[in-house]
Amino acid sequence: MCVQRTKNDTVAMRRVCTLKGLAVYLNEDPNSLIKEYQDVDFHEAESEMEKTLIGIYVIKPEGERDLDPAEDIGIIIEGVAVLRDLPDVATAVVLLFGLIYTLNMSYPSNLRYTFEFFQKVLMGLDAKKLSNKVQVLRNKLLE
Repeated sequence: MCVQRTKNDTVAMRRVCTLKGLAVYLNEDPNSLIKEYQDVDFHEAESEMEKTLIGIYVIKPEGERDLDPAEDIGIIIEGVAVLRDLPDVATAVVLLFGLIYTLNMSYPSNLRYTFEFFQKVLMGLDAKKLSNKVQVLRNKLLE
């Protein structure tokens, strides 16, 4: 989804690229957080969503380009779409973080550092104890 900068790129596209880049920087798979599906494979996507513990889904129209809007963006918790028709992926990430934090759920182990960064660096919640990976990134950002 992240493409070279063109005159058609949007703020939403840049935010998605930043979120995915954060996960990559922390050696985590961004596709574990944001899963993209084509609407023609909707039944296959539904069965895969049911197996998802926590994540964000993006359903794109058939033959879409990266800059085309998604048909649906939502949040999955324990195989159930708890929120649908969200405006963009960045909003979905914020809402997912809020749901996890509010419901006192554990972060997915394969995205532990990404959510730790959201919580402790961006939000400043319990920021005294940072893992080494997140501490290094925080220090680089503050340079």
